[in-house]
Amino acid sequence: MLNLNGWFCHFLEYIYALPEPPRRHRTQPMQVICVGLPRCGTESLQQALIKLGYDPTCHGWDIALEDPNYCQQWVRLSRKKWFGPLDGNNNITADDFDALIGNAVAVTDTASSVFAAEMIAAYPDAKVILNQRKDIDEWHHSITNTIARADSHWPLFILACLSRELFWAWQSHVRFMYPGLFRALDGNIKTGIARNGKWVYREHYNMVRGLVPEHRRLEWTVEDGWEPLCRFLDKPVPDEPFPHANAAAGWAGKEEREFKRFAGDALKTLGFLGAVATGIGAAVYYYRK
Repeated sequence: MLNLNGWFCHFLEYIYALPEPPRRHRTQPMQVICVGLPRCGTESLQQALIKLGYDPTCHGWDIALEDPNYCQQWVRLSRKKWFGPLDGNNNITADDFDALIGNAVAVTDTASSVFAAEMIAAYPDAKVILNQRKDIDEWHHSITNTIARADSHWPLFILACLSRELFWAWQSHVRFMYPGLFRALDGNIKTGIARNGKWVYREHYNMVRGLVPEHRRLEWTVEDGWEPLCRFLDKPVPDEPFPHANAAAGWAGKEEREFKRFAGDALKTLGFLGAVATGIGAAVYYYRK
């Protein structure tokens, strides 16, 4: 188990540190926060919100794949949430979020579920969508076959050792945000979701219901489609089917895209290490002569 606040983890983050990307700024208000857990129609909901004019809408895959990438900063924010100062002064504000998601007028999936309570407090005028699944067992099966197997994806892990950007994508999602969300105290997402997923699901939704009054909150599933969503957001119903995205095949495609996204960086590292090894080997050879 890797101690996420121990010296070795801090050392790794120092070794893999990237230049700071430009700080983002908000020029339009946050309007919609979708705080349902991952695998609850989050990407379909993102596409629907964009269709309704909420553009950009930030999704968890955007965080992992965007360029410039802010995963290093999401790790920093996660550490502030779970490993804050001993005086308890670890408040996370709209300014913290705006620096990372900038001008997004809506947010769904990873960030808004991990930081649900903080975002609800940070953006008190935003409407809150509590996207969920009708069947908790189906949700648990879905997340077990996608997010839960992330830390056993060895090709991505090996790339994460060779690519600084992928290291931070791995660190933010696989080491910090998902284990924190699912109370995986040993850092293992798979066993954490297997043991805790269902009660975390219930606890999360009850927490949001306690934080957000009914007039500001919509409880919604993908099967509900356009009508309740548009009524809640005061938008006309589009004359087209509701989008359905990111089934199991879609998830695999996103993993493949992530693999390709960072493979070039990893190959450069391998080339550099090969050159170093060749140089050392040549030096040893000539020294022994």
